[in-house]
Amino acid sequence: MSERLQPGDVAPAFTLPDADGTEVSLSDHKGRKVIVYFYPAALTPGCTKQACDFTDNLELLAGAGYDVIGVSPDQPAKLAKFREAESLKVTLLADPGKKVLEAYGAYGEKKNYGRTYMGVIRSTIVVDEEGRVERALYNVRATGHVAKIIKDLGI
Repeated sequence: MSERLQPGDVAPAFTLPDADGTEVSLSDHKGRKVIVYFYPAALTPGCTKQACDFTDNLELLAGAGYDVIGVSPDQPAKLAKFREAESLKVTLLADPGKKVLEAYGAYGEKKNYGRTYMGVIRSTIVVDEEGRVERALYNVRATGHVAKIIKDLGI
């Protein structure tokens, strides 16, 4: 089980391919706040709702100084399909090796219907301008989560 991040921790650095195969690094966003959210799979109902919520609120978040990055274990081609199908505007990154998911504590043991298995823990990490964790939210719900973040951040 990977360690969960705590406020004040240095956010683990990463470089992952986006839906077009272009490498994106956390360090590309230095000087801006970044909402990094981890979700199980593109093109599934909950993940679609969450990605659409972030897209719908992207202008509001960007206006308040936040960039939004979604990370899943999907391949870039699937992310591109997801982006096109749902007209998503958020940056979607592919982490098929699950290295970043593990570094952020967003991959581990899950329980569902009495069954225990390893999987993506739906999580959102808010990283400040200096690259430190401002907030670390684990086991978040797909629905209503973006509205809660906006309220919690006072946007």
